[in-house]
Amino acid sequence: MPEQHTTQRELFESRPEWAEDDARRGTIATVVLSEGVDKPLDYLVPEPLAATVEPGRRVRVPLGRANRERLGYCVAVRHGELPQAPLKSVVGVEDEKPLLSPRMIELTKWMADRWMARWGEVLEAVLPAGVRLRTRIRMSPLLVSSGAAPARSPTPSQAKVLAAAADPKTAEQLAKETGASRAVVSRLVKLGLLREAGTVERPSRGAAAERPAITHDRPAELSPPQESALAAIKDSMRASRHETIVLFGVTGSGKTEVYLQAVEETVSYGRQAIVLVPEISLTPQTCDRFRARFGTVAVLHSHLTPAERHAQWREIASGRVNVVVGARSAIFAPTPRLGLVVIDEEHESSFKQATAPRYHARDVAEWIAKAAGVPLVLGSATPSLETFARCLSGDWRMCRLANRVGGSQLPAVITVDLRERGSRSRGAVSPRLAAGIRWALDGGGQVMLLLNRRGFATHVQCQACGHAARCDQCDLALTLHQPGNRGICHGCGLVTRIPADCPDCRAPGLAHSGTGTQRLEEQIRRSFPDAAVARMDTDTMRSRGSHERTLDAFRNREIDILVGTQMIAKGLDFPAVMLVGVVNADAALHLADFRASERTCQLVTQVAGRSGRGSLGGRVVVQTSTPDHPAIRAAAVHDYEAFVRSELPVREALLYPPYGHIVRIVVRSVDERGASDWAGNVADRLRQEAAAMPLVRVLGPAPAPIARLRDRFRWHVQVHGPDGVALRDLVARATASLKTPDDVAWIIDVDPVEML
Repeated sequence: MPEQHTTQRELFESRPEWAEDDARRGTIATVVLSEGVDKPLDYLVPEPLAATVEPGRRVRVPLGRANRERLGYCVAVRHGELPQAPLKSVVGVEDEKPLLSPRMIELTKWMADRWMARWGEVLEAVLPAGVRLRTRIRMSPLLVSSGAAPARSPTPSQAKVLAAAADPKTAEQLAKETGASRAVVSRLVKLGLLREAGTVERPSRGAAAERPAITHDRPAELSPPQESALAAIKDSMRASRHETIVLFGVTGSGKTEVYLQAVEETVSYGRQAIVLVPEISLTPQTCDRFRARFGTVAVLHSHLTPAERHAQWREIASGRVNVVVGARSAIFAPTPRLGLVVIDEEHESSFKQATAPRYHARDVAEWIAKAAGVPLVLGSATPSLETFARCLSGDWRMCRLANRVGGSQLPAVITVDLRERGSRSRGAVSPRLAAGIRWALDGGGQVMLLLNRRGFATHVQCQACGHAARCDQCDLALTLHQPGNRGICHGCGLVTRIPADCPDCRAPGLAHSGTGTQRLEEQIRRSFPDAAVARMDTDTMRSRGSHERTLDAFRNREIDILVGTQMIAKGLDFPAVMLVGVVNADAALHLADFRASERTCQLVTQVAGRSGRGSLGGRVVVQTSTPDHPAIRAAAVHDYEAFVRSELPVREALLYPPYGHIVRIVVRSVDERGASDWAGNVADRLRQEAAAMPLVRVLGPAPAPIARLRDRFRWHVQVHGPDGVALRDLVARATASLKTPDDVAWIIDVDPVEML
């Protein structure tokens, strides 16, 4: 008897309940919207889009009763039983290829939980704008959500244009290729069948372009501490295991050479390396060193145009570039063969994002390195106390580089006590510092002067009635900038003209007190007319390429004295610098921030390390009114670890980081009462939730240290506790059902690094 074959159709016709079961099944995409909705939403994937809807691509979906089309990220796709309530359908696919790998999607979900951010915010943050706007024109599928009116059939001319638009083209290219008029293309765009978007086809320039080659010779041999540190990194690589290795090395101890040779090892395995630096000002010199060793290097930082960033992103994702150097967001570079992550100057606060999502690149780097099974290398002469504690606990491995390479010695540090009458002069420069500058110039050396305050005068006040020039929008004094007697608020950027006479009592003349970098530059030019002087701060470094030009000129000895803010304090290597002067070491020491002492010690230690790197030797002059403070004392003898030993017990007793966690909630409103009342409401809810948690403290509400900023009153509440996960859960429960008034805005900052 011949074998019987039953077709699927016959089977379905004989068992209609099977067809009914299959009708209840379908492909479902989980979509996270870019903005507006916090939780992921499920959408039905129509059959024509089934091949293109996949995790990592952006899709367009209807939302709300009006079915307004919104952009979202597909984070998961599954085939299964459909819910009883009908699902709306995906109406379009935005990208030709996934923008995010499964691992990056997992990372963004972890980041959203870790820093209590919206998942959509995180997804937007990890992708540069140039990458997100790469499609010029695409065809939107003629699909509508359930219940909507069917789309009108296109005319023959429109159909021809739509067919040609399957591949991205400009409007001009479409019209020329199909013989249609521009009006036809414009009509299709208006109907939503074609979409115009940004273009990023310009070639990369700027940071990606080659700078003049600077030779950085490979040393014949490493010092024993360098060898030991490099061996630790190589052992982790060869075993294909994750380990976090901290290079705690004095300035000039050769940490960069260890990075370079570790990257060489990575590249020899056919893998890629990401190297993070904290400041844009450090990027040119770092890139020079890596280019000299490796040739092509991808550079990612905030000064790139979207086109440049997209071009770099594309090269990295293709695997054609083995080394990525950049600032904080470079940690998200799409390296398909990641083998090593390095964070230089890991203690810098710029590695913490100041806006949502408020992530810390060091924590993200650890997650990525763990997931990839590769080493993470953190380097600093002044590691953060969080990093130090992780090493002391055994979680991370510390490699010490206690001496400078090449035989150079750490410079002698002279502390000038500004409380003594003989140390003062008419300007900001003490006689001792002036003598040091002259000594360096006469010896053929260069000078760096650090003053971490911008502007000409930091305070403008009437001596008759006491009126002080303050910002109308912020609780901050205006800083005088010249020329033009401009009062600039360093909080909101407001610029106003400072009057010649007091606006309150009409007394002639206003006193200008406090010195900023602009006034210091003027004083130095007057005192040392034979020297070439330049200033490096955010006021002078606004134009594209200004960092590179200034640092190149200093390296080429075209500048004798460089005056600047903290951007000159770290990571720069200029062998001819014989003197470093810290004009006011106390500038940030007494801020209302528990990290103020740590930051001061780090800043003074770092800038002192710019001196004496060459054969000419060097000195450091530190001007301070608190020479006995532990932070100043430790920096003056190049003993950062002494400061750590004095500070960690204080932090531990108070359960401050690294022994505890903080969640800070900042409330803003145009109405001070509204801000204070809402902050009080939040604090009450937090205390109710924390009642059964004895080690959790709720502090506040209280006015923020900067109580008014950009015409908004600011109040804050802090929650402290030993367990970060429990703390975040507490805050999530307490704020879950809050209904925010229209005139109030508030943010959550998990483990903040700035408390102002």
